[in-house]
Amino acid sequence: MLQIDLWKRVLIWLVCVTGLLLALPNGFYTRVEQSNDAAAEIIAKGDTAERQALVAQWPSYLPSSLVNLGLDLRGGAHLLAEVQVEDVYGARMDALWPEVRDALRPERATVGSFRRQQAPEGQIRLKITKPEGMERALEVVRRLANPITSLTGGGASDISVSGTDDIITVELSEAERLASDDRTVRQSLEIVRRRIDEVGTREPTIQRQGADRILIQVPGIGSASELKAIIGTTAQLTFNPVVGRGSDANAAAGVGNKVIPSVDEPGAFYTVEAAPVVTGEQLVDAQPAFDQNGQPAVNFRFNTSGARKFGDYTAENIGSPFAIVLDDEVVSAPVIQSHIPGGSGIITGNFSIEESTNLAILLRAGALPAGLEFLEERTIGPELGQDSIDAGKIATIVAFVGVLVFMALSYGLFGIFANVALILNVALIFGFLSLIGATLTLPGIAGIVLTVGMAVDANVLIFERIREELKAGRGPARAIDEGYSKALSAILDANVTTFITAVILFAMGSGPVRGFAITLGLGIMTSVFTAIFVTRLIIVMWFERRRPKQIEV
Repeated sequence: MLQIDLWKRVLIWLVCVTGLLLALPNGFYTRVEQSNDAAAEIIAKGDTAERQALVAQWPSYLPSSLVNLGLDLRGGAHLLAEVQVEDVYGARMDALWPEVRDALRPERATVGSFRRQQAPEGQIRLKITKPEGMERALEVVRRLANPITSLTGGGASDISVSGTDDIITVELSEAERLASDDRTVRQSLEIVRRRIDEVGTREPTIQRQGADRILIQVPGIGSASELKAIIGTTAQLTFNPVVGRGSDANAAAGVGNKVIPSVDEPGAFYTVEAAPVVTGEQLVDAQPAFDQNGQPAVNFRFNTSGARKFGDYTAENIGSPFAIVLDDEVVSAPVIQSHIPGGSGIITGNFSIEESTNLAILLRAGALPAGLEFLEERTIGPELGQDSIDAGKIATIVAFVGVLVFMALSYGLFGIFANVALILNVALIFGFLSLIGATLTLPGIAGIVLTVGMAVDANVLIFERIREELKAGRGPARAIDEGYSKALSAILDANVTTFITAVILFAMGSGPVRGFAITLGLGIMTSVFTAIFVTRLIIVMWFERRRPKQIEV
């Protein structure tokens, strides 16, 4: 009746030992973290004696994965950003204007000459000299429309073209605006994630909130301003033809042009064509480097399409200046000396080494399609995080000790067996959290405390069932066997329903709610394992050794 095969016993103890080993690094958190960071720096920056000493703090033959601490435990930066989705509309129209111009040029006999007019942001307005050719002009421009591929805009066109008298107006359709807003937020979310990952921070939380907001939480970073310096720059890199140069910021730029300041030349302003030759979206790599004078710079390289456009433009405009524009500021405006066929180049400027490194990170991660407005920013100091850790420790210890005492007083020796399984249960939770690289937050600690309380439920059900079997006159071995077999269905029902709740919380929740769901879900699985297998194995081993004629539970 109380028989457990040898292979099952070995497997149960193997799982327990593995969990203890995986959880062990968390007992030496600072030492292991320093060792891991030093090992990563050796790979990235090279070997030094100091880094080797830090690596040696933790034996290489032991596991070194840690439970990552969340923002509320470790301290760090919290930002809530709103994506300025309207910024994209104007850029889309500026990019469309050359296509409109090229499409209408062959139709001059019908529509006459045409010129772009001043218009609100996100619109193209052009005036034709032959109003009688309006229908033909509208037909030609409408051919430039593309179908919307999103689910909400199926069958609609991306642009709306209308004409009154001699004015043609082109703008994004309402369906395309909605689709564009969604794409812009998704793209911004991904680029923010890439930029933060490039810096190597631990377990950031980057989530979409509502229609156009992004929540960013990065543990371990110094301040919110430091985080904004990484992600707050749009890093829109473009290469624009230069129309002129002057010192008046309010000079008339002309339709289709814009006046922007120079970074290297204080007081100088360049008039450039709004439609760029090539954009940063066509970059495939950007690395910090040094120019021929030994000054920090950034090397860049285009993809095939960008290289072709860049090469064609430089071949056709030798002797003309062109502007390298970063976030509406001219970083450099060199004169094209010769054809540049390779699709690579260098951005020079008054950079520090840190600035050139950060610029390379921003360009490599990609340009934000729209600006970010930071609605909320907080810096959580490590002292506050330590207070949270201390409070969580106290709560966990109080709950843990309370449960241990209750079980020992209520069930005697069997209660002590359950307490051993409970200790293994907590170790297994931390072992699995370390294995999957989960982030522990204050709600996560609450999930562990709740698990400690729930972990003994299964043992209580089993022990009470064993009591009933003993009262019914069953022998010790039969009572234990019946207690486990008859309590199993109730244990599984109770824990499966709670596990389903944890899954729903993880799928539907965000941030702290997901942290609670992870620890609760893992805790349920380890609790069932320790109650059904570990406690039973301990009792069976005790029973085989003592062979008691009667037992008290």
